[in-house]
Amino acid sequence: EGLEALFTSGFKEFARHKKNNVHSAGMVTEGAHRAMRVALSREIEKLETSLSFLANIGSISPYIGLFGTVWGIMTAFIALGEVKQATLQMVAPGIAEALIATAMGLFAAIPAVIAYNRFANK
Repeated sequence: EGLEALFTSGFKEFARHKKNNVHSAGMVTEGAHRAMRVALSREIEKLETSLSFLANIGSISPYIGLFGTVWGIMTAFIALGEVKQATLQMVAPGIAEALIATAMGLFAAIPAVIAYNRFANK
C-alpha cells in the first residue's frame, strides 16, 4: 500500500504537468518528486501511529497474563482452603487457567514486540 501511494501521487503530478503542457523536464520531475515526498510523509505518519499500538500491546500483554496467573492460583488456593483434604483435582483447574492466561499474554506480547522492533529499525 505504501509504495502504491507513492507511485500514484508521483504519477498523478507527472500527468498533471503533462496535461498542462509543461515542457521543462526539470519542472515535471521536481513536481513529481515533491508530490512523492508529501505522500511519503503521510505513509510514515501512518506507520508511526501503528508503532505505538504495537508498543502498547508488547508492554501491557505480559502484565495481563501475569494478572491471569495470579487470579488462577488465587482461585486454586481458595478452593484448597475450603476443603479438608487437598487433592490434585482440586487445584488443577485453577492452575490450568493460570497457565492459559500466561500463555495468552505471551502469545500477544511476543509477536507485537518482534513487529515493533522490526518496524522501528526500518
